[in-house]
Amino acid sequence: MSIIKCTNLSIGYNDRIIQSNLNFEIGEGDYLFIIGENGSGKSTLIKSLLGLQKHISGEIKYCDNLKSNQIGYLPQSSNISPDFPAGAMEIVLSGCINKLGLKPFYSAKNIRKAKHNMELMKIDHLKNESFQKLSGGQQQRVLLARALTSGSKALILDEPVTGLDPIATSDMYSLIETINKEYRVAVITVSHDINAAFKYASHILHLSDSGVFFGTKNEYRNSKFHKKFYGGGIYD
Repeated sequence: MSIIKCTNLSIGYNDRIIQSNLNFEIGEGDYLFIIGENGSGKSTLIKSLLGLQKHISGEIKYCDNLKSNQIGYLPQSSNISPDFPAGAMEIVLSGCINKLGLKPFYSAKNIRKAKHNMELMKIDHLKNESFQKLSGGQQQRVLLARALTSGSKALILDEPVTGLDPIATSDMYSLIETINKEYRVAVITVSHDINAAFKYASHILHLSDSGVFFGTKNEYRNSKFHKKFYGGGIYD
């Protein structure tokens, strides 16, 4: 079942089209990697999917009762202030803000969900720690738990392992894979890591000045886009 479907989508800003006629869909449990060179429209696309930026034409359809503000979002680590003045649990709970409506306080259900996601990320022992005192890997886990608290059907992750050391990178990819496979959460990851894409992705969306590819990772492996941009190498 599709939860997001884009049809003849054109994206850009100030009426300047960056990509046009995008056609792809994301199903429950899919793991989509969005790749491509800088300036190809990756950031513009995810902002459009999140409802943070209006697309120029075409349609973004949210299915299965999904709304744009119910998609969990993990921004690039470089966009998060290291001096963010809050505790880990407080940050994870903030993922529920869009669901509070007119209620001024978090419900017991909200708190249970935040605690569950911290346990899933293996950071429940850090719930009372200051965010600014955590390591880079721990901070990303907190932010991933917040994203999951915000969106239980779909997550958008923007370069989720940027700045992490190899061990923290491996741990982060493992946690994302667990969320995707065991909890059937659709994951949309913007990345330059083609090796990770071939290891984890179910589908790949490649944006470029010369066109767009969307398909399974095996289809991408044999495509002209892969051969042009990555030399058609063999990846494990």
